[in-house]
Amino acid sequence: MNIQAEIEKIKHSLMESGYKLTTQREIIVRVLLEHEEDHLSAEDVYMLVKEKFPEIGLATVYRTLELLAELQIVAKMNFGDGVARFDLRGQDHEHMHHHLICHTCGALEEIKDDWLLELEQRLEVEFGFKVLDHRLDFIGNFSSCPNKNCKSHQ
Repeated sequence: MNIQAEIEKIKHSLMESGYKLTTQREIIVRVLLEHEEDHLSAEDVYMLVKEKFPEIGLATVYRTLELLAELQIVAKMNFGDGVARFDLRGQDHEHMHHHLICHTCGALEEIKDDWLLELEQRLEVEFGFKVLDHRLDFIGNFSSCPNKNCKSHQ
C-alpha cells in the first residue's frame, strides 16, 4: 500500500466535506494506515501518535477519530469487549470488510471479499430495500487458539 497516496485520497475526502487535513489529522491517519491490520482503539492511536507528535492531546485524537467515522473514512466498531476500535474503510470496496473473532482469546481475522452482494441484490429486488452499507462479524473459536480452554480444543 502506498501510504502517501492513501493520505491524498483521505485529504480529498476531507476537503469535499469542508475540512482540512491538519498536521494532527494527518499523523492520526498515518498511524491508522501504518497499523491497518491492528483495529486500534482511540487510546492505542493516541499512544502511537504521541510518539511522533508529543504535544497532541487525547481529546484531539478522539475528535479526529469521530470526525473520520462520521465522514465514513474509518469505521467505528465494537467486537464485544466494550472497546471502540477504528478501522480504515477500503477505498476499493463499497462496504466494510468482515471479521472472524475468536470468542476465547479475541484474535481477529479479516475477510476482504464481500460475500453479501448477492443478498443485497435480492433485498433490493424482493423488498425494494437498497443496502447502503453492512458489516458482518462471525464470532467463534479458531482451531489455532492458544487458550487451551477454547471449545475448539475439546
